[in-house]
Amino acid sequence: MSAGKFAERIMAMDDEVWLRHANPISGWTRFATMPLLFLAILSHVWIGWLALAPIALLTVWLWFNPRLFPRPQNTDAWMTKVVLGERVWLNRNSVAIPIGFVRLPFLLNSLAGLMLLISIYGFVVRDFWAAFLGWHFAMMSKLWFVDRMVWLWEIMKDKSPEYQSWERTLN
Repeated sequence: MSAGKFAERIMAMDDEVWLRHANPISGWTRFATMPLLFLAILSHVWIGWLALAPIALLTVWLWFNPRLFPRPQNTDAWMTKVVLGERVWLNRNSVAIPIGFVRLPFLLNSLAGLMLLISIYGFVVRDFWAAFLGWHFAMMSKLWFVDRMVWLWEIMKDKSPEYQSWERTLN
């Protein structure tokens, strides 16, 4: 099972949750949570084990967020296309996608994972710059990944009846 499918299962992302997550407010608020999560993890330096409270709160928020917002009115928003493109990418074993959209996103996710490991190392050894730069470059890799997902959605939205149904549902 791929890491993406594993995350999808952990997050309990069914069709309705995905459509609600396509609301740009959901995507942007999840993205805006990342600096807060960085600070919550870093706060272990100052408050020790009490840092688990904000970390847990933000983790619950990240799980709850895609369920909180209504479906978007249409598919015009950039963040809506990000979410729909990510669904297409996760579905790439069922509906083939252009090869460039397999390799580069995989590379970007791998780079983000490596940078996250550097960040975790920084948190563990209390090296702010390793934690900060690792987190920063992980987020930059994720931004590049989501940009590719917009392109992928635009290319694939008419290639599958399932994808066309998402478009119809949201328009």
